[in-house]
Amino acid sequence: MTTQSEAAQAASETAAQPSAAQPVTSEPQAAPAKPASHDTVPPPALLDFMMKRWKPASRKLPPKLKFADAYRARRKALSQLFPGETLVIPTGHEKVRANDTYYRFRPGTDFYYLTGNTEPDSVLVLQPKEGGGHTDILFVEPNPGRSDATFFTDRVKGELWVGPRLGVKESQARFAVDEARGLPELKAFLEGLHGAVSRPTRVLRGFSGKVDDVIPAQAERDKALAQALSEMRLIKDAQEIRELQAAIDSTQRGFEDVIANLKSTKTERTVEGVFGLRARVEGNDVGYGTIAAAGSHACVLHWTRNDGPVKKGELLLLDAGVEGHNLYTADITRTLPVSGKFSKEQREIYELVFEAQEKSIAAVKPGNDFMEPNRVAMRVLASGLERLGILEDAEEALKDEHQFYKRYSLHNVSHMLGLDVHDCAQARQEAYKYGKLKAGMVLTVEPGLYFQTDDLTVPARYRGIGVRIEDDVVVTARGCKVLSGGIPRTAKDVEAWIKRVWAKAKK
Repeated sequence: MTTQSEAAQAASETAAQPSAAQPVTSEPQAAPAKPASHDTVPPPALLDFMMKRWKPASRKLPPKLKFADAYRARRKALSQLFPGETLVIPTGHEKVRANDTYYRFRPGTDFYYLTGNTEPDSVLVLQPKEGGGHTDILFVEPNPGRSDATFFTDRVKGELWVGPRLGVKESQARFAVDEARGLPELKAFLEGLHGAVSRPTRVLRGFSGKVDDVIPAQAERDKALAQALSEMRLIKDAQEIRELQAAIDSTQRGFEDVIANLKSTKTERTVEGVFGLRARVEGNDVGYGTIAAAGSHACVLHWTRNDGPVKKGELLLLDAGVEGHNLYTADITRTLPVSGKFSKEQREIYELVFEAQEKSIAAVKPGNDFMEPNRVAMRVLASGLERLGILEDAEEALKDEHQFYKRYSLHNVSHMLGLDVHDCAQARQEAYKYGKLKAGMVLTVEPGLYFQTDDLTVPARYRGIGVRIEDDVVVTARGCKVLSGGIPRTAKDVEAWIKRVWAKAKK
């Protein structure tokens, strides 16, 4: 990795001296980043040399974001929920991975949902207007171009280090907001809101300590803002469904990449890497940590260590999703026989889980409550476990005061899906978990059975088998559509799928 000049102090002094080749920007500048321990101080001659003879930046503003009108409509809908109140929605900041290196930034979901902006540190403020409604103000990092030495001395924000920021005027044009301002103005702006009786304020908490520290928390009021944003996202529009479908289609290709390499795959790490390549090539990233669970690791629900062997004769439970360029994520699970064929015992468990999923999907329709698909799936699984001699009495196991089936299943079968893999998590329970399904909702259906290797209630022949089948469905006017329906699901179809991909890979 290359390093920057250890010049935070020197750069800040030099920044006040503009280059003759580049006009001084009127945008306020942020303080330069602290130098790293291994940096060196640039001599004045280098600073002077670096500030001269750069081609003037283009003054042409960027085009409006493709779906800017949809983001504006969401801001307007949020405005109508909180008339006369100032709303503050930060996107968050880059997080340290180790010392002075950072994780790749992913914008805060609600901020992105309202703006389409992916830059770190930005903050959206909806400020009440005289006569009703709100003015949307987007605070962003200024881009001083070559007029400020930080472009090459600041390792955190300098454009020779991390690429250029869009800039203030450019952000206003790109995201079609009413106003855009530089981030250095934010603190004074927020301090001006504090204590203003005529301007009640709500903040989306937990994304920016810099924001949270300035405006005192109002737990119930702030919570209501987070709930409102989550509940807005419960219903997906047509464009959101298209984004999800594209992510699902990429995910299918990622699964086929894994299958194509399965004969030579020795470890779960390879599975993770192969799928991750597809996610970065066709999308922004994976939507969550890939679960590449082979053998008995499939019995650990969120196995993301992915450091175990992949062996012939065992199953590979692959739970993975591509997050698309517009940040909507798929969430698919397939349980694959590594050798291409299920054993008798593996098939028995797989087909029981498939039966539960089929009947659960049939229960996804408007008017049913959110938990109905789960109840349906658990009845199927409990009855099957009784047939296998694992549960003594399915009806007793299903009673609320018992729930014995959870020893082998553990989780519910559904969660909302969208910009987050567990989407709309701040919604009120009466609108989500205990609410009614409505057209436009997108959710997973993912029953599973997991038999631990040391579970003496399970016949030895089944121990160590873990099976989950997960698909993404959208509620329609009369039922639901399985968005991932093109990915084989039955045991027979999965075997044929593997055979087909292997044959194609040979050519």
